[in-house]
Amino acid sequence: MTETQNQPKALIAMSGGVDSSVAAWLMQQAGCECTGVTMRLTRNETLGQSGFHTCCSERDIEDAAEVAFAMDIPYEVVDFTADFREKIIEKFIRVYEAGGTPNPCIDCNKYMKFDHLLRWADAHGIDYVVTGHYARVEQDEATGRWLLKKGLDEGKDQSYVLYNLTQEQLARVRLPLGGLHKTEVREIAEKRHFINARKHDSQDICFVPDRDYAKFMEDFTGKHYPPGDFLDENGSRVGTHQGAVRYTIGQRKGLGLAMGAPVYVCAKDMQANTVTVGPEDALFDRVVYADEVNWISVPGLTEPLRVTARTRYHQVEQPATVFPAEGGFRLEFDQPQRAPTPGQAVVLYQGDVVLGGGTITSVER
Repeated sequence: MTETQNQPKALIAMSGGVDSSVAAWLMQQAGCECTGVTMRLTRNETLGQSGFHTCCSERDIEDAAEVAFAMDIPYEVVDFTADFREKIIEKFIRVYEAGGTPNPCIDCNKYMKFDHLLRWADAHGIDYVVTGHYARVEQDEATGRWLLKKGLDEGKDQSYVLYNLTQEQLARVRLPLGGLHKTEVREIAEKRHFINARKHDSQDICFVPDRDYAKFMEDFTGKHYPPGDFLDENGSRVGTHQGAVRYTIGQRKGLGLAMGAPVYVCAKDMQANTVTVGPEDALFDRVVYADEVNWISVPGLTEPLRVTARTRYHQVEQPATVFPAEGGFRLEFDQPQRAPTPGQAVVLYQGDVVLGGGTITSVER
């Protein structure tokens, strides 16, 4: 058998950024036979945007192709625009229209990156899928379960957005940046003279790079989201809003209300098209319910467990107790938390290990 036939084969998800480029180089250095793939998820001309600070834009495809050429590895662009439209963009709109706050990057990891790329790898006889996420995958020798752990660079840790990975997926996913800091990654890229060594990280949702979600939704659907009433905590009208989908729980800026003291969005009634505002202390809730749960370090929850939890991407973890509940779990924080919001992910940790997570359905004080 030749040396090439002995080499493990790795499919590198190349976004055009520095992280996935260095991930590709590290896997090549580890002796893998690498193939680079960029998923085309949107078309800039369709969305009417240049995509400068997003992922998966035309410029990103060019950068990924150039790095693959420099590394002398095969490279392909695969078109998943139709699936992305259905599973990510249309769900994003549905959640906003229902009054929630969606998390399309988590959905993209679940439905697009790992699901589609693993199937593509299967079809091409490739062993592993590799991404540039800052997290770690290890196998628990005692239980045999695959574990998802935080990246060592706390400021870049992306375990929160990967909590949906299944045991089958984790067994075949490799995250070579999990033990590195971002500064080390950029140093590697500069030494290799990668074109994207100093490229800025993507900041926005890839299909809404100007952050005007409501305008995007109106352009995409052809709908108009009409003005309605701002209400105070007593239900009295205090002003006119510009469409309930334009506001998120906890928002303070851009309300256009003069009420003598700062007020925040505390609730939305999408049927009545009302937005309720109140003082900041009205935003705090202690109990969170979640469904669409994925367990990682355990096969399921049979009894209460002490955990730490995040209800937002870069939130500092907060101590809590998780309880089994029908269809998911109930999480009780030791201290009330600011604006946990339906539609967002709640991810549970024990130390640096991800226990699991789910989608917030409701909250209680």
